Amino acid sequence: MQVEMQALTLAAALAETGSITGAATQLGYSQPAVSQQLRRIEEQLGVALVTRVGRGIRLTEAGQMLAQRARGIQADIEATFGAVSDLAEGITGHVRIAAFPSASSGLVPALLAEMRERHPGIDVSFIEAEPPEAAAMLAEGAIDVALTFSYDDPNDPHKVSVRGLDAKPLFSEPVLVALPAGHPAAQGKQASIAALADADWIAGCPRCRGHLLAVCEEAGFTPRIMRETDNVIAVLGMVRAGLGVGLLPSISLASVGVPDGVTLLPTAPAGPRTIHVVTTNGANRVPAIAAALTAIDDVVRSLDLAA
Repeated sequence: MQVEMQALTLAAALAETGSITGAATQLGYSQPAVSQQLRRIEEQLGVALVTRVGRGIRLTEAGQMLAQRARGIQADIEATFGAVSDLAEGITGHVRIAAFPSASSGLVPALLAEMRERHPGIDVSFIEAEPPEAAAMLAEGAIDVALTFSYDDPNDPHKVSVRGLDAKPLFSEPVLVALPAGHPAAQGKQASIAALADADWIAGCPRCRGHLLAVCEEAGFTPRIMRETDNVIAVLGMVRAGLGVGLLPSISLASVGVPDGVTLLPTAPAGPRTIHVVTTNGANRVPAIAAALTAIDDVVRSLDLAA
């Protein structure tokens, strides 16, 4: 194999420079050394690669064939090592991301656009899933990155669902209460949960419902949940129509306009919600996943979400 590669390299240099002296300069050898290498290769191949023409040389048909093949092989080698280099730099690959519904509208579009701009060679697929389902998919190898959330509640099941995975807090966001504009509790700068004990409530996903129950229990009552939906636009529409009140994390409002007739206020005692990025342990060693994690951090900063 060494002889074959030497023959290809030498033939290409001879074709490009048109002389043994030029080939020697290009390859970094002395002219006698290249002449000796040429003779050895011709003896081993049993065919002449050059003919003498005056003070110069001309490639024979065999020499021309080797030079032509050498250019093609060199192009393939450069493309192969270029692809390996790109992969090592996280420029190519496939990343599968899952995120909960409110992140799907408030964070994911910016993330997907950022990945397409930075790393067009990375295929990024996305599926919407609530945190427990996303964590299970991650553990099963069905996805590579999950965006999840947890509440400041000792009974919140997030720690259990991501056990054995690598969960990193991204940012915390306030949880706001959505009230009809004319509601008595909507008149101040902060709404007391206790003041809403007699209200009809609109609940969201099971985990958000659990948070609502915990907050209301802390305030001394059990909420009367009359309607359930994960759709933030539907929640705002129901609140506007006077059909109830609801708790909404701020990220869910990032891509929707708050309609007239709805007031959003910080609440007490409801605390913030923390958004996490979750992967399997060591996943950041995969270049494409590492690139996605960096993009997530940068998008969070660009959207001014980090607390």
